[in-house]
Amino acid sequence: MAAGANTISMGTGRKEFNPRKERPGLEHYISEAGKGALAQITGPQNIDEVYIGNFAAERFNKQGHTGGFAGMIDPVLEFKPSMRVEGACGSGGLAVVSAIRSILAETSEVSLALGFEVQNTVKAIYGADILATAGWAKKRKAGHAYFFPGQFSDRAGVYYEKYGKDYARKGMGRWFRNAIENARLDPTAQEYHNTVPDLETAYGQAPPNGKYFVDHLNFYDCSKVSDGASSIVVASEEGLKKLGINKKDAVEVIGFAQLTRNITNDPPNPVEMTTIAKTAALALKNAGITIEQVGTAEVHDCFSIAGILVVEALGLAAPGKGAEFVANGNTARDGILPINTTGGLIGWGHPTGGTGVHQAVTIWQQLTGKAGAAQINMNAERPYGLSINMGGDDVTVVAIVYKRAE
Repeated sequence: MAAGANTISMGTGRKEFNPRKERPGLEHYISEAGKGALAQITGPQNIDEVYIGNFAAERFNKQGHTGGFAGMIDPVLEFKPSMRVEGACGSGGLAVVSAIRSILAETSEVSLALGFEVQNTVKAIYGADILATAGWAKKRKAGHAYFFPGQFSDRAGVYYEKYGKDYARKGMGRWFRNAIENARLDPTAQEYHNTVPDLETAYGQAPPNGKYFVDHLNFYDCSKVSDGASSIVVASEEGLKKLGINKKDAVEVIGFAQLTRNITNDPPNPVEMTTIAKTAALALKNAGITIEQVGTAEVHDCFSIAGILVVEALGLAAPGKGAEFVANGNTARDGILPINTTGGLIGWGHPTGGTGVHQAVTIWQQLTGKAGAAQINMNAERPYGLSINMGGDDVTVVAIVYKRAE
């Protein structure tokens, strides 16, 4: 993987965001992200195919058939294979995995994976209803008006009962702090302009209130409503040569996995991300490494409680110990395993169909030293990167393991 690009993640929090003014449509974001990647290669004609990850453009933008927008990025992409892939918030990860599989199958030497979502087209309550289609329709009828915040609020509530509310929220508050501090280092992040001086204090001063939102989460616990797109080039070694990209500027995919849980069932355990645990374990096994060798990770923190549960799913902490692991700074940018170094979904933003691609771009940047002010110091004994993209409530999961190419 090489030649990654992100647009700005636009929405509440950006100084230039104004909900009263007309904003760019999906055409702008697809074009900007795609052109950003193509500008880093020699000859866009060498792109063999395009995969576009998108969740719900039909509802947010009244636009389906988004694979048809590839030719708008550059005229040379017209009349080349292009398709949309969808797996709710995991759509971007599916676009990346589709590109990887095509390279491995030798049906392509160079593929462009792109993901996007433009969500600030409707009011939040209506957007929540659109996003709820990532859950089973029959269950949604009995769910919270803010369906997915309600789902993860329920998970948080069980975690509180089992391990202690104050204890859990201390870890969740630190997760929020890490997200915003990291986002402040990336000019494309939605929370880049955040100037709150004491983030954990601010978090603690906003207790969850079910009368206004959900019972066990506040707004700081949630990822953002975002407009944005990301893209990355996936190539074989021969493909890199065609593109004029030196291997030192690329990352090698050394393992991946993609698993899907039955959407009609409830999660097997409300305080366990079962599909993430299985998918990550398989990806690490396929890569031939352990989590102790991973030096940075991008995980799907749609809610802070999800971040805590992912830490436990990865085996970084025992069940119930994830909040403590995070509260002690182990996932901060100077911790044992820096996670979400540009802010993750809570800090960078969550344009749902684009998130999985953004994760891949961030890992590529970190492993090749292209992360700018957000760059971390990689531990030579932990040279690998890991991304985990999730669709729905732990239903569709993509996990990818990376290392700098040699």
